[in-house]
Amino acid sequence: MKSTTKEKIAVIGSGYVGLVTGACFAEIGHQVICIDNNEEKVANLKQGKIPIYEPGLSPLILKNVKRKRLIFSDSVKEGVKNSKAIFIAVGTPPRAKGEADLSAIEDVAEEVAKYMDSYKLIIQKSTVPIATGDWVESTVRMFKKKHAKFDIASNPEFLREGSAISDFMNPDRIVIGVETKRAREILSRIYKPIKGKMIFTDVKSAELIKHASNSFLAMKISFINSLSRICDASGANIDKVSQGLGMDKRIGKDFLKASLGYGGFCFPKDLAAFINICERLGYNPELLKATAKVNEQQKEFFLRKIKKALWNISGKKIAVLGLSFKPNTDDIRLSPAINIIRMLKREGAKIAVFDPKAMEKARQELSGVDYCDNAYEAIKDADCLVLATDWPQFGRLDLKRVKRLLKRPIVVDGRNMFDPANMEKLGFRYSSIGRS
Repeated sequence: MKSTTKEKIAVIGSGYVGLVTGACFAEIGHQVICIDNNEEKVANLKQGKIPIYEPGLSPLILKNVKRKRLIFSDSVKEGVKNSKAIFIAVGTPPRAKGEADLSAIEDVAEEVAKYMDSYKLIIQKSTVPIATGDWVESTVRMFKKKHAKFDIASNPEFLREGSAISDFMNPDRIVIGVETKRAREILSRIYKPIKGKMIFTDVKSAELIKHASNSFLAMKISFINSLSRICDASGANIDKVSQGLGMDKRIGKDFLKASLGYGGFCFPKDLAAFINICERLGYNPELLKATAKVNEQQKEFFLRKIKKALWNISGKKIAVLGLSFKPNTDDIRLSPAINIIRMLKREGAKIAVFDPKAMEKARQELSGVDYCDNAYEAIKDADCLVLATDWPQFGRLDLKRVKRLLKRPIVVDGRNMFDPANMEKLGFRYSSIGRS
């Protein structure tokens, strides 16, 4: 799956999206330079030290560095001078009211403009509000050399942490927002080796598709979690309800798993940004606001389950397995697991934790907990076991050993990893989501 036409590509921003994008473009045969203004990060990347955990990413980067298809730099000038296609993949973190902070986008646009000496295609890869392309275009026009021509495009990413390489190489769709034939031809060549359907739109529509997609998926999660509350109160089984819903091809089974709520950086950030966008455009997005509200309520609902199982929380040891917001990543940003731990600490609980990949990052954000070397060490002498992230290895725990190690045989499962009947048979007091 290699490109017969090598394109020279710069990816500005070597975070999660930028690294995956750069490595995958290099893998399909393009010449890629990944740029970041963090000199320490760039130095580490040059030494083969990857700052994030993503399955398959480290060997992919190392292979393409060795083949000289992928290089790293802290110089935007170097990237602009040596590339025709420039992907902007810098962060757009949320501000206090939910709107995206686009200052990094503006800074990059200005810097790219200053170094342009020939035609460039500037592509937004970062998640940005609708009409950001207009601002990027006006900024480039303001600072560019008079003779340098350019186009603006939007190419939103749809990468899931934990399966990002596969998502990039085998996408459901490739959304490309362009305004000129030249931009369309360049992006068509870049993506030609990837067997995914290309959808061409105008720039504004492409920008909107990204926010709409993530908001819709968040809404599906909040909907199934709302149903889990009904199941919990009525005695229905959320797993069966979800199965029945998902078999309808109009609905689909994905994102219909009840849990203690969604997290990570994308869904909460993009939903908040989309709400802000709607309000600025004069529309009150009640459905989106309800989606966010249900997600916050789900965490409180889960905390009440722990309280009900333990009676009193203060002074008791609670083992929490899972810190990352989902399995196969070390990302703890807006993780429901971290939220629950902080809630439990406020109630006076003593917390022991374990996560296969997220321990180092959690130590930087979460103090006052006991970080353990493995799941069984965390569980030993705990009054309750809380399952907060559905890492596959947690589903393979030796449950008889778990029962022996626990001070009280209480398990509160925020990911519905175990069968309630089997847990009861083994002698546990087991509580899960929507399976009373």
